[in-house]
Amino acid sequence: MLSVILLPIFIIPIIILVLIATLDTKQYGVFSQLRVGQHGRLFKIYKLRTLKKGRHDLGHLNRSATRLGEFFRNTKIDELPQLFNVLIGDMSFVGPRPDIQGFADKLMADDRIILNVKPGITGPATLKYRDEETILSKQFDPETYNRTIIWIDKVEINKKYVQNWSFYLDLNFIIKSIT
Repeated sequence: MLSVILLPIFIIPIIILVLIATLDTKQYGVFSQLRVGQHGRLFKIYKLRTLKKGRHDLGHLNRSATRLGEFFRNTKIDELPQLFNVLIGDMSFVGPRPDIQGFADKLMADDRIILNVKPGITGPATLKYRDEETILSKQFDPETYNRTIIWIDKVEINKKYVQNWSFYLDLNFIIKSIT
């Protein structure tokens, strides 16, 4: 319901940002990627395009971003098109971030509780790892560090979120995300 109210407010700024991202990256300004949502269902997540054309390595995404794209990523403006994902029911404002197939497939036993809820634009793990790209850029092997440290921690954080969900906590995560 809230997304129905917010989308009209944000639609013009999002359209303007898409045009700016298109000019900045010299590609269509919206990036989409398949992610794993509630009950393991695949959906397309939408973001503003921030990276130059070419190959992009985990831990070095800031080097691949345009100057404006880096600003969009640091301020999380690139996430605004996900309001559309909320509007069509693929996502919620708060919840575990949706993983790509390679990670979500590794959820075992009670870890799969994460898939019982809609993924969110923000949440406790998102807030803890707000500077994830910076953390990864400082690692010798960013992919291994992400897989063996960060992802495991995010799963634990997200399990606790699902087990202890409350409207008050969601409101708290939204406030922390915008301040």
